[in-house]
Amino acid sequence: MNLLSVGASYRTADVGTLERLTIADSDVPALLQRLVDQQYIGEAVVLSTCNRVEIYAAVTGFHGGLADVCNVLAEQSGISANDLADHLYVHFDEAAVRHSFRVSAGLDSMVIGEAQILGQLRDAYHAATEADSAGRLLHELMQQALRVGKRAHAETGIDRAGQSVVTAALDMAAAELGDLGGRKALVIGAGAMGALSVATLTRAGVGPLRIINRSADRAGRLAEAYGATAVPIDELDAVLADVDLVVSATASTLPVLTRERLERARPLVVLDLAVPRDVAPDATGLDGVTVIDIDTLAGGRRTAPAAVETAAVEQIVAAEVDHFLGWLRGADIAPTVAALRTRADDVVAAELRKLTARRPEFTAEQRADVSRTLHRVVQQLLHSPTVRVRQLAAEPGGDQYAALLRELFDLDVPHTTQAAAAVPEIGGTA
Repeated sequence: MNLLSVGASYRTADVGTLERLTIADSDVPALLQRLVDQQYIGEAVVLSTCNRVEIYAAVTGFHGGLADVCNVLAEQSGISANDLADHLYVHFDEAAVRHSFRVSAGLDSMVIGEAQILGQLRDAYHAATEADSAGRLLHELMQQALRVGKRAHAETGIDRAGQSVVTAALDMAAAELGDLGGRKALVIGAGAMGALSVATLTRAGVGPLRIINRSADRAGRLAEAYGATAVPIDELDAVLADVDLVVSATASTLPVLTRERLERARPLVVLDLAVPRDVAPDATGLDGVTVIDIDTLAGGRRTAPAAVETAAVEQIVAAEVDHFLGWLRGADIAPTVAALRTRADDVVAAELRKLTARRPEFTAEQRADVSRTLHRVVQQLLHSPTVRVRQLAAEPGGDQYAALLRELFDLDVPHTTQAAAAVPEIGGTA
């Protein structure tokens, strides 16, 4: 099996396209099942956030696997495969490993170094585990990606400024409103992004702060934790008329803030951090209402932290990619070594049957002694070569040793990790 990652992000698609591509949590299990039901896909993980949608897959062939992933995404989003190709990036094998590690470390984020992606990647991995769509290859990739992300944050200062999509959006809001301290604010949504928004607004001294959520209990718990006030959802219009700043981050598939609703509430600054968008498209040009959404953030994103910190993380990623590729090459040799040992066992078993036929006078104890002796001899003969070939296989170019072993002993190994390794590495837009 080979690794393939296919996705679209704020780098390659506008928020309208991301809205159509985004996958609700409730739809992920069915999508994972559709992916692994495809001819060339054996394993799959789906990562869907406010500014990226990515599929990580273990495939039996590059072109077939890519076509399968694109067809499923096209069906899911309602975007034709041809139009979708303009927004997708594709990474294969080594490039897929590097991309996943850069994503987990925050190097590919809209706000460099943000830590939320680790939790989002962990959730995506858990969803795949629950759906039984992650096998040995993606289990290892996801576990190592999460470890690399944690290491990057622990060993460098890439997240020292504590930046996130929310803080970046608040910086833009401050350019409109001035000092945010003491400004009245409302957070719509009490999920992960809503909770992060409440925490960030509280640290910024915004207040009074109110929270509205479809689940009143969840809003109440979040409000209690931060000294805010939970408000019933049917009071949304009244609260909008009494605040300066709104952060909206719901999971609604329909706009929460319509043009009519915002017309009655202006002047107002709205941070729309939801995908699909919470602000109706026809409300974005409304006089007296400033809307800052994912497209706005992508256009004004900053490259902080300092280059020295990002360089340090890039070095960690490069070293970890080499380590993972060594494991991958070692995994590739394992079926060949297993086939060699199976061949040896078959030869021993055949010779023991012949011996039994020729010497029927041997007792059961004598036959057992001969069997143990033959197996010990074979195991000792194979031990050093198999240990050494595993070591050699873990080095760059090590796949040639597996091929040589198969050729020397005429081994039939039906499938290996790098079965399609002849396909060139791809790391750009499809």
